[in-house]
Amino acid sequence: MQIKKQDILNALKIITEPGSGKSLVESGAIKNVVIFGKEVVIDVTIANPSLQAKKKTEVEIMKVIHDKVFEKAIVKVNVKAEVPEKPIEIKKENPLPNIKNIIAVASGKGGVGKSTITANLAVSLSKMGFKVGILDADVYGPSIPIMFDVAEARPLSVTEDNVSKMKPIESYGIKILSLGFFTNANQAVIWRGAMASKALNQLLFDAAWGDLDFLLIDLPPGTGDIHLSIVQAIPVTGAIIVSTPQNIALADAKRGVAMFKQENIKVPVLGIVENMSYFTPSELPDNKYYIFGQDGAKNLSEDLKTKFLGEIPLVQSIRESGDVGHPVSLQKDTPLEKAFNKIAKNMVEELVKRNENLPPTEIVRMSNMAGCSTG
Repeated sequence: MQIKKQDILNALKIITEPGSGKSLVESGAIKNVVIFGKEVVIDVTIANPSLQAKKKTEVEIMKVIHDKVFEKAIVKVNVKAEVPEKPIEIKKENPLPNIKNIIAVASGKGGVGKSTITANLAVSLSKMGFKVGILDADVYGPSIPIMFDVAEARPLSVTEDNVSKMKPIESYGIKILSLGFFTNANQAVIWRGAMASKALNQLLFDAAWGDLDFLLIDLPPGTGDIHLSIVQAIPVTGAIIVSTPQNIALADAKRGVAMFKQENIKVPVLGIVENMSYFTPSELPDNKYYIFGQDGAKNLSEDLKTKFLGEIPLVQSIRESGDVGHPVSLQKDTPLEKAFNKIAKNMVEELVKRNENLPPTEIVRMSNMAGCSTG
């Protein structure tokens, strides 16, 4: 007997694809039918990835061909599952309605002083009269507690709307939460991305932040799970990228900008801050030595059409102030205080433009994180 392809297809029309409600033929699940004499090879793709669905489909195909087409046919069925990618789901409600602006402070590269910029920017904003909080999201190297001299502090529990929440630690008028408050300083945090993201969600949503004008999020270096988790959890108003002038740091900063500008993320980049711009020794206060290069971040901001927010020199007192938990911008009428104030004012100006010209950022739900390549 000669087996015909059309007879095979007619027989397969009575089999329903698991989960679709349509026949295998109607849904397009049958990808290929090859006949070699008595041998029939069928390639089929279904949307249900379970082993049970695959086996059921294979058995039903073999049975219907034997019953409806040729009893002695040698049937081989290759069943593959392809789960259709879900469209990007955007959640519009704001889970932190009492926080007016959420600012991500990021860097493509570690060691560029991102936490230092975050701490001093928070102090500058607070001195301008804003209510400010910091979420230390650098889960593997939290340093904000040290910079605010609260490394030994532990958040207390408070009741808010009959729900127990964490009360952020306050230092110099800044509300702070960090994973560093809950881990041993002598132990490494060895967590997979999902565990770190869950911990961050608790710091965000199980905290009594109160009313804030700004919540600064000190992100870990790079462009990884934590960054994606943040934009998936909360509507980030804008981002600041921190870099040093050297080429290798600028290349990573460029990737950081590209991540926030991704089509499925769309977080406005408010500007770039250049840290360690030049070295000025205390005995030669008028001298500038461009150890890492000159105007690198400034030129990058021009190339990317992004605001250059300002530069911070490489000065010993910045490091010393951070080590003793007293951010250098707390000092009055110093060049460093003025430099951080300038960055804060430039950021606020860009934020005003952003809020006037762009709609509120929405929470992004991505079904395929691997699709967020930053090149």
